[in-house]
Amino acid sequence: MEKIFTALGLMSGTSGDGVDASIISSNGVDNYSNILNKYFKYDQKIYEKLHYLKAKISKLEDLKKNEKEIYSLEKNITLFHAKVTNEVLESIDKNIDFIGFHGQTLYHNPLEKISKQIGDGNLLSQLSKKKVIYNFRKNDIQNGGEGAPLAPVFHKLIIKQNKIDLPVCILNIGGIANATLINDYDKDSFLSRDLGPGNCLIDEWVRNNIKKKFDFNGDIAKRGKINNLILNQALENFENKPNQKISSFDIKDFSVGFVRGLDLDDGAATLTEFTARIIGVELLNFLSDVKDKPCKILICGGGRKNINLIERIKNTTPKNFIIQPIDDYGVDGDYIESEAFAYLAIRSFLNLPISFPGTTKCKAPTIGGVLIKNF
Repeated sequence: MEKIFTALGLMSGTSGDGVDASIISSNGVDNYSNILNKYFKYDQKIYEKLHYLKAKISKLEDLKKNEKEIYSLEKNITLFHAKVTNEVLESIDKNIDFIGFHGQTLYHNPLEKISKQIGDGNLLSQLSKKKVIYNFRKNDIQNGGEGAPLAPVFHKLIIKQNKIDLPVCILNIGGIANATLINDYDKDSFLSRDLGPGNCLIDEWVRNNIKKKFDFNGDIAKRGKINNLILNQALENFENKPNQKISSFDIKDFSVGFVRGLDLDDGAATLTEFTARIIGVELLNFLSDVKDKPCKILICGGGRKNINLIERIKNTTPKNFIIQPIDDYGVDGDYIESEAFAYLAIRSFLNLPISFPGTTKCKAPTIGGVLIKNF
């Protein structure tokens, strides 16, 4: 009889606004069922400190330079995750086998072979009295990979379990936009890569100009006028970026600097169009093998709620690309990443690969994650 594990996945994305918590049951291979999804907003102190530190860290040596502040923030973020864990576990009448702990990304640079997530797995295990699996990216990077994206193996399971007609592309619009193409239910030949900015530029612009964290529904951008001169120059600069060969980005790879002279509305409109154009063009490149076939593009992540952004992406893609929220298939598009890290924790325990040559450019399918028991 096959063993079914239950895991809690904790994910804090590049927006850095809080923690998504998901509990799933799975055999780690070909099935899963969701038990719980819940979002926990960071308190204002953590949110502000995180974005303050992120702004200070633009190169590798900045990690060393800000070591004390990073250590202090890591402790506070871990304590927050422990509080989330205990609250979630008290709300269900079920034992969990593992916590899949993603942590908070502070710095990601595939060219330097580093991906720094803060979060103390030892402390989380001690406080939650649970086995914790974390540091998912290290093995992949050591095996020639870029450390991200890691959710594609779970994306494939979602498509297979829901029997969605192939080919299917899952487009995740978080801080960074990434895509996974599934052409076959069973083979490990699925492809994935980052496309470019997702919400990061729009969020940063709004955060810098008014006391809001994002552009709700894209309403601010909708009021503004796109500055085509600035937009076309920025798109040209993006096309000529020296690191175009990497398939995994950090939000530090993009800057709102090119719209600095614009007002709030016009800046938001220009950044939204910039983001949409890049996603559209890169999506077309990524899906070149299926560009003449009907292909479902199922959107997940917070960016799918930016109606203006999604409409602009649709304007840049061919009509045979059917763009719709993944929620249409009964899957909650807010929690795919946190469910993924619960699933990856189970696969890690079973010594099954979590990254693949077609997803992170690792040399061979790679097992990832470090198991900690500290109680």
